[in-house]
Amino acid sequence: MGEQAYRRVITGLNEQGRSAIVIDGPLLAGGRTSGRTGMVWRTETATADNSGRDDVTIKTVTVEGLSDGGTRFFVQGFPPGHGAELFWHATDTIDYITMLEGEVVFITETGEVTLRRGDLLVDRGISHAWRNDTDSEAIASIVIIPADPLGKERT
Repeated sequence: MGEQAYRRVITGLNEQGRSAIVIDGPLLAGGRTSGRTGMVWRTETATADNSGRDDVTIKTVTVEGLSDGGTRFFVQGFPPGHGAELFWHATDTIDYITMLEGEVVFITETGEVTLRRGDLLVDRGISHAWRNDTDSEAIASIVIIPADPLGKERT
């Protein structure tokens, strides 16, 4: 791999009910150490259940299940050349994105913006695509939360 894996530190309660670090280790994807792309944490509902000490990230990185109110917090890598063939998509989520390393182009129907390390983006479910025009991998930290689809009228 060559590059240092991201470290996950997760808090919880120990066997005596006292606050503790319950997980301290590398980022995982599908239960295996992945290093730089993988799930940090997930909840099955937006009102999270903070009990237990099990590692809930063992499942594969996915946004499925969000319609039931769950959330996802993961790290996404964009390798050099990513998005050469644009993949346009929109989601029924609000996404909070922090660029950790490198740069990536976020593309909308009316323009684009280059995001660099330290930049913050709130994607409110619009149609968009990603592109990495550089020779280096870009890394983003992303939190995904369910949202009403754009254009959906509330009753």
